[in-house]
Amino acid sequence: MPHFAAGVVRFQTEVFPEKQELFESLAKGQSPEALFITCSDSRIETAMITQTEPGELFICRNAGNIVPPHTQQTGGMTASIEFAVAALKVPHIVVCGHTECGAMKGAMNPEGLDSLPHVREWLGYSRAAVEVVKHLGADLDDDAKMKMLLEQNVILQLNHLKTHPSVAVRLAMGDLQLHGWVYDIKTGDVTAYDEATGKFNPVHEHYASEMAALALEKHQCAA
Repeated sequence: MPHFAAGVVRFQTEVFPEKQELFESLAKGQSPEALFITCSDSRIETAMITQTEPGELFICRNAGNIVPPHTQQTGGMTASIEFAVAALKVPHIVVCGHTECGAMKGAMNPEGLDSLPHVREWLGYSRAAVEVVKHLGADLDDDAKMKMLLEQNVILQLNHLKTHPSVAVRLAMGDLQLHGWVYDIKTGDVTAYDEATGKFNPVHEHYASEMAALALEKHQCAA
C-alpha cells in the first residue's frame, strides 16, 4: 500500500495541478464517447491502450469481458449498460477481449473450476463461443483455439448486447455503434471485428477512413 499511497500523493501534487481545468469541467458532469467493456485482468490499462483522458470512457470490467443477455433480473452489467446507453447516450460500445485471458482458459476447461463455483457459473455466458471453437477449431493447435475463442467470445458478447432494450432502441435509431476488439498484451496489437467479413483486422486498417477524416478535421482547425 505505501506504493499506492505515494502514487496518490504524486497525483495530487503533480498530475492534478497540470490538469486542473479538465477536472473542474468533469466535476460538472460527464459525456463519455464510449462504453468500454473489458476484462478485470490487471494487465489491461484502458487509458493507456486508447490514449484517452478521464471522462472519455465509461468503463465496465469483469472476468472475461462478458455481457449477460438481458433478463428481468437486475445485475451490475445490465444496470451499467442501461445507464451508459439510455442516460449518458454514448454513441459507441466497445467489447475488448485480450490474450492470455484466464477467464477464457477457464471457459475452455470448466472442469478445473470446481473450487470456483461462481466463476464457473459466470463463464457459462461464454459457452456458445466455446462450442463454436470445439466444432470449427477441432483440428487447430491450442494457441489457435484460444485465439479463436477470444474472438468468438467478443462476437458473442456483442450479440448479447443487442438483447438489451436500451441498446436495441439506439441501434434501431442508428445513433449507436458496436465494436469488438482483441488486445494482444505481448505485442500491443489491437484487432477490430468486421461484421461484414467476420474477421478481425488491425485497428489502423479497420478505422482507416475515420482516422483520416479526424486528421483532416484537426488540420483544418489548426489552419
